[in-house]
Amino acid sequence: MKIEIRLRINAADGNVWGEEVITLDKPHDQLEQIGLSLDEAKDLLGRIQEQVVGAQAAAFVSESWCCTDCNVPLRSKGKTVIRFRTPFGDVPVTSPRLHRCACDPAATRTFSPLAGLFREHVAPEMLYLETKWASLVSFGITVDLLKDVLPVGDTLNAETVRNHLHRVAARAEAELGEEQPVFIEGSPRQRAQLPVPDGPIVVGVDGGYVRAREPDREGRQTHFEVMVGKSIAEDKGNRYFGLVQSFDQKPKRRLREILRDQGLQMNQEITFLTDGGDSVRNIAVDMSPCAEHVLDWFHITMRLTVLGQYTKGLAHHDKETASETQRMLKRIKGFLWNGNHHEALPCIDDLECDLDDIETDYPSIKAFRKGMAEFHIYITRNAHTIPNYAERHRYGERISTAFVESTVNTVVGKRFAKRQQMRWSKPGAHLMLQTRTRTLDGTLRPKFEEWYPGLATTKRTSKTEHAIAA
Repeated sequence: MKIEIRLRINAADGNVWGEEVITLDKPHDQLEQIGLSLDEAKDLLGRIQEQVVGAQAAAFVSESWCCTDCNVPLRSKGKTVIRFRTPFGDVPVTSPRLHRCACDPAATRTFSPLAGLFREHVAPEMLYLETKWASLVSFGITVDLLKDVLPVGDTLNAETVRNHLHRVAARAEAELGEEQPVFIEGSPRQRAQLPVPDGPIVVGVDGGYVRAREPDREGRQTHFEVMVGKSIAEDKGNRYFGLVQSFDQKPKRRLREILRDQGLQMNQEITFLTDGGDSVRNIAVDMSPCAEHVLDWFHITMRLTVLGQYTKGLAHHDKETASETQRMLKRIKGFLWNGNHHEALPCIDDLECDLDDIETDYPSIKAFRKGMAEFHIYITRNAHTIPNYAERHRYGERISTAFVESTVNTVVGKRFAKRQQMRWSKPGAHLMLQTRTRTLDGTLRPKFEEWYPGLATTKRTSKTEHAIAA
């Protein structure tokens, strides 16, 4: 069976151009030969793309051959070739250079018309595909994936994809406003006049660690902390955010923009759940007058569980003391569960003193004492953020950042730490976090459509044509 595929282009000036694109000779009696093969499809798409881009570039240049003021034809100085990288191949585009008209006051004597069209030599959709997939899997796998399913150029490599991802992230970073210590707006009277807000917003923030590219002075492997969060709005889509605390200069502004995209008003309830760390807690300070800061119950119980394990070890050496210690820990947990830190702190202080007075041969007693002292400091520093967890739980309100723990695993663990053995610089990790969080919460494509409005138009046109066909 002989199959001929032709391309027909109707130009804006009325000219019609057609050409045979590809001829295939395919049998009809073999299952593996039914339909286009992947290689045939990539070859076909590459040929069509080259013809379409060439026709569009020629149409654009044809509008510049005459002076726009006096309509005098412009003389050609020469031509060069622009290589335009698209998802369907690298397309060479002939770019003429023209002499300016005598009536043109511009400083340069010549110009290239296509310079105004090809401001970037990478198609926006190619940039989007590279950024999306490199945010999900390694740069090398991204290259292999794109080369497997699309007729991309042979020169595409991991370094190119990484540079393009950094460029996209840096462009998004440049759109952030200036950092501010306080983001509370308006007076109480002005806030009282605001319309009724949507449902409450819950924001959870936690940290994780990734491998650093540079070792320490002694040549040992080091890590640095990244901060990850998830904002859950009752009536809007969930959003992720991430940053490298020791690198980012605008952490509060970044969170503010996430909340603004979710429609935050100054009279809207918002709850921040954190692990109580200073760096994590400070990012949410003075974000809204209606904000409630809650210490994550999970981190409290996690510390109490560790102390409970030490108590079980102590029982092998001093059963009576261990039993009393266990009773005190249970009492402390009950006070904290009901938000009664005023009663919990004296109990913690008493237990810490009791542990200092214990004479035992338990080998981990020093670690037990240290853990108790650290727990005392932890609760003291975060006492003002300890609510009545029992009451919140009864009313179905969140008391734990368990959803953020999964977010850390999703955002950081699966791309930075677990199976990916890469080492990261702080700028590289920070830029990757920006594109990865947007990819995961579905806001990367809308951002590209904001930068390149034609992408949204193409998407709408395609949907309309499918609806009509159906």
